[in-house]
Amino acid sequence: MKNDSSIRRVALETAFQLAVSYFDKVDSAPVAARGSLDELRAQLRKPLADEGMAPEQVISELARDVENGLHASSGGRFYGWVRGGCTPAALAADWLTSAWDQNAALYAVAPAAAVVEEVVGDWLKETLCLPPDTSFALVTGSQMAHTTCLAAARHALLARCGWDVEKDGLSGAPQVRILSTEQRHGSIERAVRLLGIGGSHIEDLSVDIDGSVRRDELEAALKRDLSCPTIVVLQAGDINRGTYDHFDTLVPVAHLYSAWVHIDGAFGLWAAASEKHRHLLRGVDEADSWVTDGHKWLNVPYDCGYAFVRDTAAHRESMSYRAAYLTHDADARDAIDWNPDWSRRARGFATYAAIRELGRDGIADLVERCCRYAHTLVTEAGQLTGVEVLWEPVVNQGLIRFLDPSTGATEEDHDRKTEEVIAAIRESGEALFTATTFRGRRAMRVSVCNWCTTEADIARSLAAIRSAVRQVSAASA
Repeated sequence: MKNDSSIRRVALETAFQLAVSYFDKVDSAPVAARGSLDELRAQLRKPLADEGMAPEQVISELARDVENGLHASSGGRFYGWVRGGCTPAALAADWLTSAWDQNAALYAVAPAAAVVEEVVGDWLKETLCLPPDTSFALVTGSQMAHTTCLAAARHALLARCGWDVEKDGLSGAPQVRILSTEQRHGSIERAVRLLGIGGSHIEDLSVDIDGSVRRDELEAALKRDLSCPTIVVLQAGDINRGTYDHFDTLVPVAHLYSAWVHIDGAFGLWAAASEKHRHLLRGVDEADSWVTDGHKWLNVPYDCGYAFVRDTAAHRESMSYRAAYLTHDADARDAIDWNPDWSRRARGFATYAAIRELGRDGIADLVERCCRYAHTLVTEAGQLTGVEVLWEPVVNQGLIRFLDPSTGATEEDHDRKTEEVIAAIRESGEALFTATTFRGRRAMRVSVCNWCTTEADIARSLAAIRSAVRQVSAASA
C-alpha cells in the first residue's frame, strides 16, 4: 500500500460523507437495530482475501454491511442503558484524535495530549465540585475508573497495616472488605475481582425506601470488624432509579471507623453541574475517591471515563512505573503515573472540546433538560391505563411497569406484559427502552442522557408507548 496523501484524502472524504448521511437520517431511521445475528454474520463474514482493496471501498462496504446492526444511539429517542450521544465538537475532536494518533502515556510521547489532560482534569474537578488538589485519570469508562480508584484504596488501606501490596502482592496480606449497597453496579464487583480482593468479601448493605444506605446499618457493619481494612462504596445515582446516598451523613460515619469511601457516580455525579440538583450531592466532596463517565452525561464519544482520588500519593504509588527506556518529565504530568493503561488513546481532546463547546451553563442545562424530560416521560406514561410508575425520576432515571388487566393476573403476567410492550416500542422504531428487574419485578427503565433529545422526541416517544400498550392489549384480548 502506497503512502499517498490523495488515497488518505479519498478515504477520509468517504467516511465524512457516510457520517453526514448517518446523522441526516438518524431522526427518521428506526432507533433499534434491525438486523438479526444471522444477517449480520452473513454480511460481515467475508473470506479473508490475499489482495487488499482501495480504502474508500473498504469504508463504503463496511458502512453498508453494518447499517442494519446499528442502534441510533446518537439520536434523541434512545433511552436504553445510560448512554449519551456525541456533541458536535466532541465528535470532531475525536476524529482528529484518530488522525493525530498520539499515545497519551507520557508528556515526551504526546506533549499536547498531556497538557490537554492537565487542563481537563482541573475543569472536571471544578464542574463536579471536587477538591482541587485531587488527582485524576482519564480511562476507558467507569469499569477501569473503579479499578483505578480501588487500587489506590487497596494501597492506602494495606499500607496502614504495614503491607506493601505492589511489592508483596496479596498472598498473606490482611483481607480487605467492601461494604456496598445491594444494588451496586456490576462494574464494582468486576473491579474487586480484578484487584484480587474477591467478590466474597463484598458485604451487602440494605437501603431505605429512598434508596440510600441506612446510617445504622453502615455503622453496625463497620463495628463488626474494627480491625479489617474497609472500603465503603456509596452511590451517586443508582442504575435503576438514579437515587443518591446521604453522603453528608454516611461519609463521616465511615471515616470515623477509618474506612475509605468510594463514590460510584457514573452518571449521577454530573448533578453537581446543576444548581437545581446539586443538593443531591451534599457532602460527596468529603469522600476519598470518585468515578464518573464522559460518554454518559457529558456526551463525548465512547470510550471515556474519569477517576478521581483524594490521596494522590496512594493513587500514584498504585499505578506509577519507571523504566530506563521511558522518558519522564520533571514538570509535566505523565498520565502513566495515574492510569492502568500504558498505550492509551488521547481521549482528553474530546473532553476538552465538549467542555468548551457547552461551557458551565451548557452542561447545567443539559443535565436539567434530561431530568425534566425523564420526569415527563415517566409521569405522563404513568397516566395511561394499565401503566404503573415504580419510580418517579429524581434525576434522569425512572421505572415503569405495564400491567396485565386479566382477572387474577399474577406478577409473572405483569412481567410478561412489560416485556411485550418494551418489544413493541422497539419494533415500532420510534424509541428504544430497556428492561430491568426492580424489587423482583420487571420494569421498563427510562434513561434520558442525550444532548439532542427535544420536546418533540419526548412527544413521539410517549405516542410510541401509547401505541404499544394498545397493540399488546389488543393482541392479548
